[in-house]
Amino acid sequence: MRKIPPEAFDHTVRSESKSSAADPSTTAVQPPSPSPSPSPESTSADRAARRAVTVFPILVLAAGAAGLTTPGTFSGWAPNVPYLLGVIMFCMGLTMTPQDFSGVVKRPWAVALGLVAHYVIMPGLGWLIANALGLSPQLAAGVILVGCAPSGTASNVVTYLARGDVALSVSVATVSTVLAPLVTPPLTLLLAGEFLPVDAGSMVTDILKTVLLPVVGGLVVRLVAGRYVHRVLGLLPWLSAVTIGVIVAVVVAASADAIKSAAALVLLAVVLHNGLGLALGYGAGKVARLGAPASRAMAFEVGMQNSGLAASLAAAHFSPLAALPAAVFSVWHNVSGAVVAAWMSYRARGAEKSASA
Repeated sequence: MRKIPPEAFDHTVRSESKSSAADPSTTAVQPPSPSPSPSPESTSADRAARRAVTVFPILVLAAGAAGLTTPGTFSGWAPNVPYLLGVIMFCMGLTMTPQDFSGVVKRPWAVALGLVAHYVIMPGLGWLIANALGLSPQLAAGVILVGCAPSGTASNVVTYLARGDVALSVSVATVSTVLAPLVTPPLTLLLAGEFLPVDAGSMVTDILKTVLLPVVGGLVVRLVAGRYVHRVLGLLPWLSAVTIGVIVAVVVAASADAIKSAAALVLLAVVLHNGLGLALGYGAGKVARLGAPASRAMAFEVGMQNSGLAASLAAAHFSPLAALPAAVFSVWHNVSGAVVAAWMSYRARGAEKSASA
């Protein structure tokens, strides 16, 4: 699931406009000034985003249950996982515009901080949690691989719902995805190599084929046929959600026998990984004095991972069991993200009322 239509972002961040103006590091990172009242299109997109974030975890949970209870249904599907991931990444490319990359030029410091925080905090947490919980080599490698993946495909929507800095979120998510072939394999080799052999070169090739090329292809199609793509933008998050659900079902089905004994431990690892990532990402934004909206964006760009990519790579390079943490992460980080976004939005509206009183 990727971002909602860009026109819906025009009224996203306004709760800290007064306090942000006093901080030079935040004045340049706000979305365009909102109109006095949201347009019908943006209101509709808002509702669509809330529905997507609410329904997506339920859909993925149902897919996981199907894989667990009827594993034979998905036998033989594993070779199709990279192609399914390619569909998700192509949809992601279709939602991109050149503006997604302009934020890097406008505020390189904030984007660079988001990238460093993402690719340092989550891989490091994955390694620490794997060792602290004494995970088996397969599960440890899977948790670490989740941490080494780029930003989650739903992070932009969740940032929007949290009244965060959507422009920063889009920039960090976009660049982290583009850099994934260069960053994810060596990080995985460095941190997971002590648990299992890692073929970083082969992993680079797989990420190029299943992530970068489909994303670039989608972006090119958007540039060439944007008028037609715009008509189906509302369907893309749902197509991505269904595809991720199928990936989860395939991954769970392949390791159904092992899940019963490892499920509780994997869930604990995922909850710790995601929760600490959200907290440390928010803290990084605060320490860097980026302002409240940008700090919210940092929380989700650090704490939410592209678990579909992690599941695909784990299944291809390690084992179906190693893909289990990514499958659980797919469900959990969307549930926690929606809850944290609602809490952040509530606090932002309270701060806005207090400032205007």
